Order: sequence, then C-alpha cells, then structure tokens
Amino acid sequence: MKEIVSTQQNYFKKGKPKEVSYRKEQLRKLKNTLKSNEKRIFEALDADLKKPYFETYETELLISYQEIDHILTNLDRWARPQKVSGSLFNFPSQNYIYQQPYGVSLVIGAWNYPLQLTLNPALGSMAAGNCTILKPSELAPNTSSLLAELINNTFNAGYLKVIEGDAETTQEVLNQPLDYIFFTGSSRVGKIIMKSAAKQLTPVTLELGGKSPAIVDKNTDLSIAAKRIAWGKFINAGQTCVSPDYVYVHQSIEDKFCQLLQDYIAEFYGSDPQQSSDYARIINNDHFERLTNLISPQNIYHGGNTDPSDRYIEPTILTGIGWNDEVMEEEIFGPILPILTFKKLDQVIEPINNYHSPLALYIFSDSKEKQETLIQSISFGGGCINDTIAHLGNLELPFGGIGNSGFGNYHGKSSFDLFSHSKSIMKKRNWPEVPLRYPPYDGNLKWLRKLSKLL
Repeated sequence: MKEIVSTQQNYFKKGKPKEVSYRKEQLRKLKNTLKSNEKRIFEALDADLKKPYFETYETELLISYQEIDHILTNLDRWARPQKVSGSLFNFPSQNYIYQQPYGVSLVIGAWNYPLQLTLNPALGSMAAGNCTILKPSELAPNTSSLLAELINNTFNAGYLKVIEGDAETTQEVLNQPLDYIFFTGSSRVGKIIMKSAAKQLTPVTLELGGKSPAIVDKNTDLSIAAKRIAWGKFINAGQTCVSPDYVYVHQSIEDKFCQLLQDYIAEFYGSDPQQSSDYARIINNDHFERLTNLISPQNIYHGGNTDPSDRYIEPTILTGIGWNDEVMEEEIFGPILPILTFKKLDQVIEPINNYHSPLALYIFSDSKEKQETLIQSISFGGGCINDTIAHLGNLELPFGGIGNSGFGNYHGKSSFDLFSHSKSIMKKRNWPEVPLRYPPYDGNLKWLRKLSKLL
C-alpha cells in the first residue's frame, strides 16, 4: 500500500493530472472501457446480486455514462478561475477563486451498487485533477475483480488504481498519507473511516444511510403513490441506500394502499417473484439471515416467503408495525416494507425527528402546504415529492446525507467541488498605496470608522 500511494503521489507531483485536457482524455477512456465491456459487467452483477440486466444498465452504467458526459461538457468552465467582486478596503484589486486538486484520493465503494458507487465518486476525483485509488467492496467479488482487471489494465497505476481485499486491506491503505477519503457504506464502518482519517487530518466524505420514510397523505393519487413506492422499495431487492425504508400512510387509506402495493408487486414480478428475471437477490447469507429475522409472521400482509439456497426473500409488506418493533430499530436494506399509520402530520414529524436524520424522504400529497411543512420540519438528506429515488437522476441536484446519514455532497458539479480545494487569490498592483493601514496608528482610527460607514 505504501508503494501504491507513493506511486500516485509522485505521479500527481509531475502535474499531468492537473491538465484539463488530460482529465478529459482519461474520462473518455474510462467510458470507452465500460462500453466495450458491458456484457461482462452484466454477467458480473448477475453473479453477485442476480441483478437484472435492465437494472444494471439503468442504475449502474447509464448513471456513470451520464456523469462522464456531464463532466466533459462542463469541465472547462468549472476548472477556470472564477472572478468574484472585491472590497473597498482593497480597492483596486482583482479577486479570483482557483480550484485546486487535493492530490491522492481514496474512494471506498459499496456492494449494493458495486460499479456505480465505486466509479461515480472517482469521476469527481478525476475531474478535479486528483490521482485516485479505488477500493470496491469485497462483498461483490465478481464486480470487484472485473473492475480491478479493466482499470488496472487500462490506466497508469500512478493515476487510477484498483485495490482489492477485505477490511484489513482497507485499514492498511487508510494508514497511508492520503489527501482525501470518500466512503459509501454503513454508519458503523463510517465511524471507523472517520477515526482513521482524523489521525492524519485527512478530509473525508461519508455517504451512509438511514431509515428513509415515505409519507402518504390521504389527498394524493394513491395508485401512483403505491406504484412508485413499490418500485423504489423493491428495485435491487430493497438493497438501496435511498429506498423507502418504511411508509407512513394516513389511517383512512391504509387498507386500499396496502392492496395497491400488493397488486403492483404482482404486476412487476408476477405471482412468484422467485421465478422473475426482474427481481434481484440478497448479497450474501449473513444479510439474508439478518433480514429473515426481521419478518414477524403475525405482521405479514403480503409475502414473507424465503429460500436460503437462492438467497431469495419475497417482496414483503408488514402491517400493525410500531416504533418498538425490531424492524424499526435500524435501516432494513432489504425487500421488507413496514407500514405505519397516522391521523395528523405531527404524528409523523415527531417520531422521524426523534430518530437519526434519514438520507432521503418521500412525500406523496397534493397539498403544497403539507409538502412544505414536511420539508421544513424534518431534517433529511434529500428526496422527492410524489416519487421515490428519482432525485438521484438529476445531476444538478447535490446528493448527500446529514448527521448520521453522512456528510458531503456529490453528483455533477458537486462532485468536482467536493474533490477540489477552493483557493482564494487577490491580485493587486503596487499602487496606489494606502497609508491608513500602517503604523503608527495615531489618528487613523477615526478615519477607519468613517471609511467603514461608506462600505
């Protein structure tokens, strides 16, 4: 690890990664590499998660392609020094903000979207002019191995390098003198990453998770709400950091809403989702066992069937759930959807705010007043009105958590800004000279007070 980091430090010092033309050339090379190996990427994600090819293209490849294209279109403008206004105290002067890369970045990816959540932060690092080390999740071994092969055989190791391994490997690279760390994963591991970064005062971004609620008001298109929540919850078998973790539905429409959810599950995946080619699997046996223990038989409204040999858990709806139930203690990260009910918005706002701030929140209501009340009253990372997950598809919207769900934003220009240090520069001539600021100060204070009133 020491040699890998040293190689990247030396490559960065040579200055090539800072050249905007070089950054764009490398981004194009990465996109071409992905394009040329789409079939192998489909196969790797199928082997790791039995992820449908459509979901792999939609949520892994397409997002990466769009991010690269967006960067290529805007990078010249982002990288250019930005002129800002000056102040009377320093008149005349010209003032600029220069974007400076940090140096060597470490990006630690997650297993649930093992390609996209490893590559997309790295795109921001590359765009900003850094050298980058990628550490894919070992829990998705086929994707990790393929990423290592494709990138390490295509790029100069001093510029872009994939390392593979378990927690010990990650800790070993964290012990090296890195310039930036980006981590996607659990809050538990995020604390370990942050502790390691603190030892060397290395800046860090944490993209974590949390129990992201969907709130369904009685004044909404209930069919659309059920359809979009079912899609957002059960895509990738619920293993999505911004999937609706649970639903708060108005008490008067609970029965109709649950029936509609059940209908859409059948429409999406058929009467036996295990036979559907459009439904993914749980990543490994440990997660499978954890999830099955959260399914309380007495609360099953729909689903509940499991098959350990296939790591299959049926899309499951639980009713009669309260905050004291085990399924509400931590993020579910699987295809289990608890339903809670409310009469008034206060019964939603208070318990959500009593828990850790969620990464996402989804509001289904036709009332603009209720929409604004919920947006202003609850602390959360980001979200949607009358949809789920879709906000990730807009590169103009920064993505990130707050509090226990993480900190730091990326996607689009936010990724470039995240991996850049904003360097402030004031340019002045040798004249005119202002004697007021220099000692001796006798009599200068009254003039300074008068001058300050003009500002």
